[in-house]
Amino acid sequence: MSDASVAPPIQIKAPSPGKYRWIIMWLLFAAMVINYVDRQMIGFLKPTLSAEFGWSETDYADIVFWFQASYAVAYLLWGRIMDRVGARWGLGIAFGIWQIGHILHGAARDLSHFMMARMVLGVGEAGGFPGGIKAVAEWFPKKERAFATGLFNAGTNIGAIVTPLIVPGLVLAFGWQMAFVITGALGLIWLPIWLLIYRKPREQKTLSATELAYIEQDPADVVEKVKWTKLLTVKETWAYALGKFLIDPIWWMFLFWLPDFLGKTYGLDLKTFGPPLVAIYLLSDIGSVGGGWLSSRFMHRGMTINKARKITMLICALCAVPVAFAAEASNLWVAVGVIGLATAAHQGFSANLYALPGDVFPRSAVGSVVGIGGMLGAIGGMAMAKYAGYVLEKIGTYTPIFIVAASAYLIALLVIHLITPKYELAKV
Repeated sequence: MSDASVAPPIQIKAPSPGKYRWIIMWLLFAAMVINYVDRQMIGFLKPTLSAEFGWSETDYADIVFWFQASYAVAYLLWGRIMDRVGARWGLGIAFGIWQIGHILHGAARDLSHFMMARMVLGVGEAGGFPGGIKAVAEWFPKKERAFATGLFNAGTNIGAIVTPLIVPGLVLAFGWQMAFVITGALGLIWLPIWLLIYRKPREQKTLSATELAYIEQDPADVVEKVKWTKLLTVKETWAYALGKFLIDPIWWMFLFWLPDFLGKTYGLDLKTFGPPLVAIYLLSDIGSVGGGWLSSRFMHRGMTINKARKITMLICALCAVPVAFAAEASNLWVAVGVIGLATAAHQGFSANLYALPGDVFPRSAVGSVVGIGGMLGAIGGMAMAKYAGYVLEKIGTYTPIFIVAASAYLIALLVIHLITPKYELAKV
């Protein structure tokens, strides 16, 4: 006979692992906001500067090209630097360099000056994502990395939103030269905060033992440094790098040419760019966070990391296809919706691609792999800059450019899957 008076077993809720790691993520988010204000200002001011200095389409394309050339070389080096000195000092030094490069734009007086300022900016900004991905790999377990990456990567879209909101007022009040100086000086506030707060988890005295155990829940990996030559022989390196080569140029194109497209197609100017660009990059934020969240959600429900990442990337790639028709949109807001969907798709795809190095490589190699991929992405961006300049100068329409943008993500996913059909730990 059962005893109805026996109390049910007490359910003990597991303690919360703590939230200090999310402070690190928000610092990375803030760095990306500043990064993209600095990066996007040249595109936002393209009509103003082109009129003042008499730039042709190929002149502007050359400015973008040399930024990306310095970015490509430096990205590879920063990846290695992050693995050697860590995210704290590596990202701090990179941030200081890119703020100096940004401020130097205010002293530019001809095309060559802008090229040199952009090259300094490119050298510094190339350290942003290797440092951010390195920090996420140090502070988050694998099941949270895509979500954390998506969140801090969303700062790029906030930076793109902030630019059209603050830059017109600064330019109209103080001129474009002081707009570069003021935004650069304000951005420098971030640097001492980062250096004061950031440490590796085991070096952070205020971190709870519970959260440290949560961060370190994945199996321990090798701690020895991995040589570049070894990484270049590993297929997972090329899955990541070729994926970046194919999709990064599309984001560069949106960033540097979107204000020009809106101006030429719909007659927008410095005072009216704001609402359409804000709408596009708000959609991008949704994609960035949503793409990282979706694959993490799939994994929480029992999907393998391979299936979760790739299904999410496939959804994102399909969402980018309609942008092929953006140049033929019937009105401004139809174009904004189609382009916003594509930029959201890029960010969701990118959040999962950025997670790949941390998924399959030991922490000691993550920065280097990110650096190799970033270099190839920037090389792709150099090719896109030349292509865009040529198309606009010779053909005068954005349609061929948007067709490339529409197909890049499906091609990238196919390449990634063919190279690494399973997300297995890289044999380094």
